Amino acid sequence: MTAPEARSGLDPFREGQLPEPPRPMGLGWIAAVGPGVILLGASIGSGEFLLGPAVMVKYGLSLLWISGVAITLQTLFNTELMRYTIATGEPVFTGFMRTAPRAGFWAWLYALFFLLQAGWPAWAGTAAGAVFFLFTKRLAGPEEANLVYLAGLAAYALCVAVLLVGRRIERTLEILNWVLVTLIIGGLLVLAILFVPGATWIGGLVGWFGFDAATGNFNPVPAGIDWFLIGAFAAFSGAGGVINISLSNWARDKGYGMGSVAGYIPSAIGGRRTDLAHTGFRIATDPVTMQRWKGWWRLVRADQYGVFFIGAVLGMLLPGLLYVTFVPSGEDIRGLAVASTLAHAVAGAKGAVFGGIIAMMAVWVLLKAQLDILEGTVRGITDILWAGSSRVRTWRGGDVRLVYYSVLGLLVAWGVIALRLAQPVVLLQISANVGGIVFVLASLHLLRINTTLLPPALRPPLWRRVALVTMALFYGAFVTLWLSSLR
Repeated sequence: MTAPEARSGLDPFREGQLPEPPRPMGLGWIAAVGPGVILLGASIGSGEFLLGPAVMVKYGLSLLWISGVAITLQTLFNTELMRYTIATGEPVFTGFMRTAPRAGFWAWLYALFFLLQAGWPAWAGTAAGAVFFLFTKRLAGPEEANLVYLAGLAAYALCVAVLLVGRRIERTLEILNWVLVTLIIGGLLVLAILFVPGATWIGGLVGWFGFDAATGNFNPVPAGIDWFLIGAFAAFSGAGGVINISLSNWARDKGYGMGSVAGYIPSAIGGRRTDLAHTGFRIATDPVTMQRWKGWWRLVRADQYGVFFIGAVLGMLLPGLLYVTFVPSGEDIRGLAVASTLAHAVAGAKGAVFGGIIAMMAVWVLLKAQLDILEGTVRGITDILWAGSSRVRTWRGGDVRLVYYSVLGLLVAWGVIALRLAQPVVLLQISANVGGIVFVLASLHLLRINTTLLPPALRPPLWRRVALVTMALFYGAFVTLWLSSLR
């Protein structure tokens, strides 16, 4: 009989033994966690630093409830992604390809989602607006579109250069994101303590419950709301769509669970060829294995609840408080200068030094987000090709780096064109709303593979299954609302 995981055309699982998990203590936790901090770095530069402030300036802090629900659901979704990877050593995209109708169908569909959501270099383009402000001390307008475009290309090229060096690409991203998260959230916290009035802090705290402190009423859905913007806000509160799913690829390369047996993707310069498994493993559920499983799940909880969830909440709240303090309420800040609006406002109110600090933070946040999202896209498509095609695995001697950097080259070529198609913030909203569509499908798809392809003892409990269905309904509602608003 054909094994259930091989019925869509992929090779069946191999037998494997779950490795002993690390048992970190104290500062050892910093080295033990990692995938969550990469995902957090991508999320801070998407919803938290751009779309979140745009929503809060335009409609108020009472819409923070959307972000609270989204971050909670995404955190649970992320832990389920890692459940599959720890148990099998496969990225979740490979698991999706193991379901009916055929592996090729899901490979093409998710590759298309990657291109529609993360193929736009919108983060490099928005970073260019902050770079323009740093050098000129003024906001970029339509007449500076060409100059901003060239700066965006330079930012994109810098991201590509980073992916060429190191030993293990995942480790390079991890180190950079620890620096990012520490400095950016710490810096935003200091600025918020210095400049945000107490009443605004209270407004931010009660906003997580849909309460508008300015009017003294619950106002979860303001009148005249732009559902295309709000749908984008919901998807990018946290990370968003395929960016979240890339977490399982980073967990595999980090060596979580059976990922430590599967291998990883090395860098072009400094890395050496490795054998990357194209199929995953089936593990036993004897008492020894289940004890090890608990140790790996302890790491997952620390990585997601301790790093991603807390960081995403702070990353959304702190920029929002600063924006609503310095930018006039009701203003639409979307445009070429979206990333430098706060820096310009703070410079005018508190001095050029503080404005420059915020502009530099914006550049760093957005460049890192672009780097993480570009890498996650290349990695995801590479793993889809690697798992789905024996020709790809044997091409030019079977070195996965050749596949990875070929995909990177094609995406960069497309990015040069895409950056000209619309303003970066428009591309960002398109990206985010595609991410909402991905969440509707992927949450149910993840539920399917985790309840059919994993051994019964490793499958999610009922409340987690309900959470994945709730996630599909939550994002399905926003997708329906913004599609209806386009009529």
